[in-house]
Amino acid sequence: MPVRLFSAAGPCPVLATWHQALYETAMHTYRIVNVFTMDGDRFSGNPLCVFEDARGLSDVQMQALARQMNLSETTFVLPSERGDARVRIFTPEFEVPFAGHPTLGTASVVAAGRDRVVLDVTAGLVQVTHSAGAWTLRAAVPPATRPVEASRAELARMVSLPEDAISDEPLWVDTGVEQLVIPIATAELVNAARPVPALLARWGVSAALGEAMAYLWAADGPAWTVRMFFTAHGAVIEDPATGSACANLGGWHLAKGKAPLTATLRQGDAVGRPSRLGLRVDAEGGIYVTGQVIELGRGAFNLG
Repeated sequence: MPVRLFSAAGPCPVLATWHQALYETAMHTYRIVNVFTMDGDRFSGNPLCVFEDARGLSDVQMQALARQMNLSETTFVLPSERGDARVRIFTPEFEVPFAGHPTLGTASVVAAGRDRVVLDVTAGLVQVTHSAGAWTLRAAVPPATRPVEASRAELARMVSLPEDAISDEPLWVDTGVEQLVIPIATAELVNAARPVPALLARWGVSAALGEAMAYLWAADGPAWTVRMFFTAHGAVIEDPATGSACANLGGWHLAKGKAPLTATLRQGDAVGRPSRLGLRVDAEGGIYVTGQVIELGRGAFNLG
């Protein structure tokens, strides 16, 4: 595609040469999108990098690109015989079988104007639909739960809260990726939580992933307050918006006999990335996670 780029003084040969190279070289293009945004704020929600065509990339290159982007997840789109696209999801350190905000963000890219796509992720086929400006996924697999070995007192100490802050039974829940779901009495207590890295590494490690995490939630307001903590290189990191944990929260409610339900979740305020997630669990046990997506920018890598 011929392109002419201009500066204030006329044609800019440097920019024109670079732009032409984008079309003449084997480039791997990507998009940056924010997922679970709120009120049209372009810097709300959780950032995601989507490589639009990952054919020709090795596993090592995908991991290196995810580390280069250094976002919580980066996705790579490939052909699929089962769905509209095969999607591989990488953190900067490892590949994961499923994650919520990468699924919604990637669907917004793959859809190309359609209102329904099926993404083939490692955890299974995920249906994603678009309506009224928002994207909705159905959880990849029915929820599996298992009890937590640590006591409530130990879990409370893990997040620097009093023992009675934990208001119901904590559970490990898996609707595509396993996470520790901890019910907390009030939003004020959720906001006061301060994870202790050593205790999180002792009591919050998922047997499936080998990573430490804790998802705290309280339902005492019109929008439920949630926070997700995980470890990386010995440090505790807080996630701005966690779609997989939102789905697992639906799984917790199913396990406790507290469904069907509909809720709006508030997350990310503590890290300056306010986010809104929609959760719905229907009478048949289907778990749905909804959020808005905003594309922020595009670029390309030359790996040749």
